[in-house]
This record gives sequence, C-alpha cells and structure tokens, in this order.
Amino acid sequence: MWAVSTVTMLVLAGILPDFRLRSENGDSATDIAVTAAFGAGAFGLLSALVWPLLVRLLLLVPALVLGLLVFFLNGALLLVALHLNPAERGAAAPETAVVVAAVMSAVASATGAALAVRDDDAYRRRLYRLSDRRRRSGPPCPSSPGTVFLQLDGVGHDTLLDAVGKGLMPTVARWLDIGDGGRPSHRLTPWRTDWSSQTGASQLGILHGSNHDVPAFRWYEKDTREVVVCNRPTSAAELQRRAVEYAGHGGLLTVDGASRGNLFSGGAEQQALVLSIAARRRSRENRSRDGYFAYFSDPANAVRTALSFIAEVGREIGQSTRASLHRQRPRVSRGGLYPLVRAFATVVERDVVVAAVTGDMLAGRTAVYADLVAYDEVAHHSGPASRDAQKVLERLDRSLALVENVAEHAPRPYRIVVLSDHGQSPGETFRSRYGLTLDDLVRAGCGMPVPRRAERTRSGAEARAAVRAALRIPVEEAGEQHLPVRREEPIVLASGNLGLISFPDVTHRMSKEEIDARHPALLPTLANHPGIGFLLVRSDEHGGVVLGAYGAEIPLADLDDNPGPLAPFGPGAADAVRRTHSFPHTADIMVNSLYDPADGEVLAFEEQIGSHGGLGGAQGRPFLLSPLGVSAPVGEGEELVGAEHVHRVLRRWLRESNGPQVPLETAAEEERAA
Repeated sequence: MWAVSTVTMLVLAGILPDFRLRSENGDSATDIAVTAAFGAGAFGLLSALVWPLLVRLLLLVPALVLGLLVFFLNGALLLVALHLNPAERGAAAPETAVVVAAVMSAVASATGAALAVRDDDAYRRRLYRLSDRRRRSGPPCPSSPGTVFLQLDGVGHDTLLDAVGKGLMPTVARWLDIGDGGRPSHRLTPWRTDWSSQTGASQLGILHGSNHDVPAFRWYEKDTREVVVCNRPTSAAELQRRAVEYAGHGGLLTVDGASRGNLFSGGAEQQALVLSIAARRRSRENRSRDGYFAYFSDPANAVRTALSFIAEVGREIGQSTRASLHRQRPRVSRGGLYPLVRAFATVVERDVVVAAVTGDMLAGRTAVYADLVAYDEVAHHSGPASRDAQKVLERLDRSLALVENVAEHAPRPYRIVVLSDHGQSPGETFRSRYGLTLDDLVRAGCGMPVPRRAERTRSGAEARAAVRAALRIPVEEAGEQHLPVRREEPIVLASGNLGLISFPDVTHRMSKEEIDARHPALLPTLANHPGIGFLLVRSDEHGGVVLGAYGAEIPLADLDDNPGPLAPFGPGAADAVRRTHSFPHTADIMVNSLYDPADGEVLAFEEQIGSHGGLGGAQGRPFLLSPLGVSAPVGEGEELVGAEHVHRVLRRWLRESNGPQVPLETAAEEERAA
C-alpha cells in the first residue's frame, strides 16, 4: 500500500500544476521518488495515528457535516506530511491538497480492499485485531449468543422472494437454501401489519411492544390541537414515551442493547441516528457516536462514502432523466433535493449504520436493532419492482454478507434476524389519475371552493427522518402541519393510501350522524368516488360503521359475516379496522383508497408510485427471516399478525438466549396480551 500510494503521489504531481515534489531548482528522479515515498509514508502514518484523534474531537459535529469535513481535514494532513520532509521539497496549494488527499485515500482504500479480497487471512487478522481491542477495553463477553436484528425498510415478503429468485440477493438465497442443494440456516415467515402499515406504527410496536393509538403516519389530535408525524423528532419522542407507559417496560433493547438508524430507541443505551432522541437537548445521554467513530475513524472509508454519495446523486439524476424521456408511467417528480435525500439513504445512512452494527458485534453487545431505509426511499419514487429498487436490494444483500462475515470473528456467537416493517404497493397517485387531491375532494364534498392547482403533497419517506437526525435539527418539517385557515375547515392528512379527515372545531370524534347534519354531501361524495375503497366513521347507532359505494353501510360488528367494501382487502382487514376504531385519536373520517387485487395496485394520496400506510396489497405483508436455531415464530397453521405480536416473538428469542431482560409476563399473561 505504501508503494501504491507513492506511485499515486508521483502521478498526481505530474498532472496537477499546484502540486510539486521537487525543489524549485530541480531534483533528480531519485530525489523526487524519495520525496514521494516520504510524503506517502508520512500521510499514511498521520492518517492512522492522528485521524482517529481528530474524529474523537469532532464527535459533536453532525454526521453529515463530518462527512464534508473529511476532505478538508485530509488535505490538512497531507500538507503536514509534506512539511515533515526534512528536505522541504514537496509543496501544494491548499485546494490541491484536498484533491490529492482524497485521491490517495480512495486509492489506499481500494488497494487495501483488493489485498483483503485476495488474502482471507489478512481480512480475518484485521477483524481479530478489532475484536481483541474491543474485548480488552470492555467487560468479558458472555458465551450465550447475541442477536442482530436488521430491518430492511419497506421490503415486502413477495418482493424478497422475487429478488432471491432473480439472483439479486445471493446471501438470502444461501440462508434459505434456494438452489444450492445444501441445508437452510434460516426460515422465512410472512406477517401481517396493522391497518397503519408504515414504519412509525410497525417499529414502535416491534421495539416497544405497543403501537396503541397510532392510527397513521400523521394525524391530528384534537386535545392538543397538533398534527403528530411519526418522523418528526418531537412526535417520535412523545410516541416512544406513550408506548413505554402503555407497555410497562423500556423496550426490546433495555439491557446491553444498541439502536442504530431507527425512529425509536427500543430502550437501548447505545444509540446512533435515532430520531426520538434528536428532539432532546444535547447532552452526554444522547451524544452516542460509536457508529460515527467506527466509520469515520478510517479516512479512506469516509472518502469512499463521500465519493459514493456523489456517484449516487449522479445515478439518480440519470435514472430520473431516462424515466422522463421514455415517459414512463406511473411517474412522480424526482427533482429538488430528492437526489441528495436518496444518496443519503442509500449510501451514508447505510454505511454508518452497518459500521455501527459491526462495531456492536465486535464489542459483544447482546442485542442490536438497525434499520436500513435505502429500498423504501427509492421504491417510493421509482416503484417497488423498478430496476432502481432492485439495484438497491443487491447492495443491501452485500451488507447482510458483511454482517455475516463479521459475526464469524465476534467475541461471542451471533444470530442474524432479518425482518421488514411493511411492504410497498405499486400504483399511480390519486392526483395523477383523477386530477385532484383528497383534500380537493373533501372540500368539494363540504361545498367549499377547490383550488385550480392543488399543492403537491410532500413525500413522507423515512429517509428524511434520518437526514434530520444526522443533522440533529429538531425542527418541524415545512409543509407538514396542514392546519386550516379557518377552524371550521377540515384538516386532511395523507399517509400513503390512507387518508384522515378531522374537524378541528369539534372537540370530540364526530359521528356519522353529526357529519351528515353538517355536510350532507361529504360522506356520499367520498364513498362513491371510484378511487376510494372504503370509509370508517363512528356511529351513534352502531358504534362504528364502514361505508362504501352505492350506499353500503356495514356495522363493525357485522364485518365478519358481511365484509362489504372490505372484501377485496382480504382476511384480517376487519380486525385491523376494528382495532384502529378503538384508538382515542382516530380521525373523524378514515379513508382507504381503492385496491385492485388483480394487479395489487393502490392509489396513493401522496406523490408516491410505491406507497404504504393503509390496507391493500404487498404493503401489509412484510417478512421475518429467522435462524433455525431459535424457536418457530408461530405454530403450524397460525399467523403472525401485528407489530406487537412480532415484539413478543423477538422477546421470546432473547429470553431463550438469556438476552436483555425486559419485564416478562407469565405464559397466561402473554396469552391474554396476544
């Protein structure tokens, strides 16, 4: 690597006019080579010795800012390395030093990776050194197995199987023994989400054991007169507090756990890129930077991520331009800041989270839960089955392989559990098909003026939450509030293909009879619209009713015998609707878009061609990929239903290996909870 770095420095000195390796009077080729070798060696030593100290000093700097500082800090190290030469032959302009340092770090990283690939022993020795270092600095590791939970955000059960069948995910295929003829190491189990099929509800239920009173991704609460948004730092902190109070324990990761890249902490002490702590005042409690340090302490890693970030921005611009030129349908706008958001989700967030997970494993932590949001972000804008999304699945599979390799060298055995929080259902947007938004339709049903050109609904992708957590900006996202100008105007919110309508001037949840008396045309207008699947409203007579086209009105108690408009949504839809109806903050009118079982498409009320948040299609069918060494998630013939059920399964697995001891119910209490 020293030799390669020396050659790289010589080449750059010949190309860049402001970078020289000889004195002004000229030197022999030997002197120039010696200068290059000295400079490359000094730069390598400074990177190995000084860089980790610099990163430690800068751990209070947000992750994204630190990523940008990498170039300038590397350039400064190069200038120092050149000045250390006793012959004082080397010199470079500051801006040129940044370029030279970046290229040399990238070349060193590529060289090291190539050497490690060709020499398995070198790769193993590096992992052993890291694990030995962590073992010496921490308490002894128990011999019981630890567990790593990796959440592939938005990857549905059928999407995973399709990717495996196409050869996009060879690691998963090997675990399932698909096409290898060996013995499988994992089992694949589908599970069914709640009505609110989105990360906020699912991850809160999985990590904290309760997603009670989470009716959607965003909703209006009449008692506080605020809009709650799951990926808003203040909202995430409040939802976590409510879940802890409701469940009666801190969460899945309360003892020796780590939470990486999640909306919620799960009770873990070690946290990085966790949104629910981003709203707090900065303190030692929420300054955990283990994940950042593990990654940015190697300048080559940081430079590689920065270059990959730039490449991903260019890739997205090229892909969106191609889709526009070919006039692909359905299609949504992918301009503005979206290329940067996508690059953060698919490169920076992935690299930092995976590095944090590998660091946790080498430190011997008992339970780690990490969320990789890359696929979900890309599928929202490119489509769940698009070529863009499939490329992301390939890269996620490589991340799984890396975690598996690290597990072989960890100080304790590890079980790798892979799961998803929801899937994604394809389909064009409600606005593109009908030329108006749900808000326009509601205003028309209320007899209010409808604007000629509706304001475009912003995407609610989880990657934006990760960006805000990385920047540590606990501010409200512009455009999220959606508060009306006059109090009698309805508040209309969208969560994928789930819509929520609330009347803020009425302090209680309005009944069908009250809504009909106030706006006689509203419910018929919504129920009979071809893009609406069904409505849920409270009823003075029946407690709650589901409304559909042609005057369909089915009491909740009768849905099992007569599903009415819920029939296309399959089994479990009635239970999911009844559960949401029981929440204190369910909206006055809950609206689920049309679902076509023939092609699995829904109509998103947001500007997304891959959406989730309501009932209908693949969005409600995620997966749980578990090692055969743990007990089966459910018995034969049983179904895994709801995020809270998944939480109980994960707790059981931790209990089987003497993992984090959250308060555990007796078997009878657990049955009642189920």
